Amino acid sequence: MLADATRIRIILALRDHGELSVNRLAEIVGKPAPSVSQHLAKLRLARIVATTREGTKVFYRLENEHARQLVADAIFQAEHSLGGTPRHHHPEFSGEATA
Repeated sequence: MLADATRIRIILALRDHGELSVNRLAEIVGKPAPSVSQHLAKLRLARIVATTREGTKVFYRLENEHARQLVADAIFQAEHSLGGTPRHHHPEFSGEATA
């Protein structure tokens, strides 16, 4: 699920902004809404995101804190592969992964 950059961007957007509609997510990640919707369907099947329906609109959110941590850990691991001391090991690091 984390092998696609668009899905990572979606998860980070949900982490940073909370519950969002497909159209708002599409704006944030810079992809067409149908493409974002397909990625969200995969993330939903993997139980990384959950939905809330308000009338005809569907809003997406991270399923739980573990989904948030999964992405943070993936980014931390990628930082280790770059060599040197990863940013998250510096004393001033706050503990949140960014991309």
